[in-house]
Amino acid sequence: MYENIVTAVATFFALIGAVIIFYGGLLAILHIVATGLRRNPLDYSAIRRDFTLKIVLALEFFIASDLIKGVLEPTLDRVIILAFIVGIRTVVGYSLNQELKELPSGSE
Repeated sequence: MYENIVTAVATFFALIGAVIIFYGGLLAILHIVATGLRRNPLDYSAIRRDFTLKIVLALEFFIASDLIKGVLEPTLDRVIILAFIVGIRTVVGYSLNQELKELPSGSE
């Protein structure tokens, strides 16, 4: 029973992360299409900023999911794999945050 609950919680977090990325991608596509239909100039930096924020948030949910899954199988192999996955996702999240800082803000 304990394993089923932990698996369900981990799956829920992973699903939330996937939904956030899907939602961000859908918003970006809709924004591009709407801007094109109105024949307005497209502000790619605003679209990238919004989508990148969604990806960074989703990565946090994926990391939480992986950590929760690690509770089920605390073997050395699983912990090493988990450390690599979390490390890679953390580096990607950090890189995306740095990219966000370099993008011009919409208020300028």
